[in-house]
Amino acid sequence: MKDFLLKKEVVKLAREALVDELFASVIYSRLAGLYAGESVKSKLIKISKMEGEHVSFWQEFLKRRGFDISNVKVSKLKLALYTIIFRLIGLGLTLRILEMGENKAIELYSRMLESEELDDYEKNKLRKILEDELVHEQEFAEEESKFEEFLEHVRDTILGMNDGLVEVLSVTTGLAGVYGSPFHVALGGLIVGAAGALSMGIGALASVRAQRQVHEGVLQRISVASRYVGHVFKDRVVNYMIKKGYSKEISEAIAEESSKNHKLLSKVIAEEEYGIKEETLENPFRAGLYTGLAYAFGAFVPLVPYFIGIPISIAMLLSLIFAGAALAFTGFIIAISASLTVKKKVIEMILAGLGSAGVTFIIGRVLSMLFGVEVG
Repeated sequence: MKDFLLKKEVVKLAREALVDELFASVIYSRLAGLYAGESVKSKLIKISKMEGEHVSFWQEFLKRRGFDISNVKVSKLKLALYTIIFRLIGLGLTLRILEMGENKAIELYSRMLESEELDDYEKNKLRKILEDELVHEQEFAEEESKFEEFLEHVRDTILGMNDGLVEVLSVTTGLAGVYGSPFHVALGGLIVGAAGALSMGIGALASVRAQRQVHEGVLQRISVASRYVGHVFKDRVVNYMIKKGYSKEISEAIAEESSKNHKLLSKVIAEEEYGIKEETLENPFRAGLYTGLAYAFGAFVPLVPYFIGIPISIAMLLSLIFAGAALAFTGFIIAISASLTVKKKVIEMILAGLGSAGVTFIIGRVLSMLFGVEVG
């Protein structure tokens, strides 16, 4: 019974692998047809063919175990969705999403390699597939690097957008529980949004600037010490390397080599002792700009329905829908940048944002009834 369950589980995982590889082969081929650049297009075609070879392996794998593969097909809906995503956000971020799916495949293959159901030939082929999946990520490093600055500031952007959305949505929904006039609700939300955008932008600028100044001071101190009295750092470097698992001999060799170049020695000490990387220091003005603009955008989304002169109940419903869509987008970007599950993060963001608005609306209605405040 145990062997049967083991075989059944392997077949199930193999079918998942076939579905994933089949989709990957088709979507890379489609992206190649949509992308104009010849260099990237050829890479996409190459990856598509490679994924096609993986498809052939899984088809044969399942056939040998008596599994009918005739009903395994690419989801047209999923294919259309990724095509839309590509047109909206470009190739770099689309590839980032596809890589998230490949991370799941790598975990799946690792599990299967532990199974006794695979013979030596199948394990060797699976190792080659695993190698392909790990290696081809580097094919598009240049395309993805175009979005590195955006991804570096995604924390500021998401913080600002999410705060603007949730705060202004909560305020307008609360005001809608008190006022019967969409204009008064929009005016109140606009004031909160404008003040919040300025506050968040200036706050982010001041915070990042202060942090950067502290880090730059540390880096400057380390740089001076490394240039003139670098020998004092050699023992520290040896200890850092030993803690990482290197032998004493190799650790001493690394320390000796580092001490010959004060810039390299500074870099090692800054990263190992203080956790500071000079190239990752944030630009305070960009951080403030990203945060402030993102807050303003997030704040404006739930206000739109209140400005178009429709009844308050419909305006509030549309405001919630617009905000829900924006919160979903926010969750989508967070998931991409942090390699999280998109569906889970999107649901989390929507529930948190709309839940806050719902509580605020209830508070507004209760206060309205308690104090008899109702402006029509």
